[in-house]
Amino acid sequence: MAGDSTFDIVSDFDEQELVNALDQTRREVTTRFDLKDTKTEIVHDKDSLTITTASDIALKGVRDILESKLVKRGLSLKILKPDKVEEAAGGRVRQKFTLQRGLSTEQAKEISKQVRDTFPKVKPSIQGDAVRVAAKSRDELQAVITFLKGLDYPVPLQFENYRG
Repeated sequence: MAGDSTFDIVSDFDEQELVNALDQTRREVTTRFDLKDTKTEIVHDKDSLTITTASDIALKGVRDILESKLVKRGLSLKILKPDKVEEAAGGRVRQKFTLQRGLSTEQAKEISKQVRDTFPKVKPSIQGDAVRVAAKSRDELQAVITFLKGLDYPVPLQFENYRG
């Protein structure tokens, strides 16, 4: 393996940027005239977000604000996997979002197969929740990155630990 260049394909996000986006969203919700009296709560757990508010219309407004703040902070909207809207106490509505982090085994296998089929000289290997790609040429690795960026994948992909 000496002389090979490698990089890792991962699916992750910056936790601090998410916290900052949530803080900005909370601040804007309390100052916007149409959302001010909705008593909106945004709760962030380790691997989920929960928005509780007065109505479906208010929920849509809060989601729009949250999504715009995430995009401004460089986070992909693919990290949020929404559950269905449910009724909460007091005639309010609640929606939970699962935060997607890491590649599942199926996703890693699919990425590995696509890379192997498209680039026969490249060697992908699954390492936990990441896929390591190795090749003799840096140009081939750049081509793999370009190819994967062109795919519309259900989770955000990042390319880390590039070693040439």
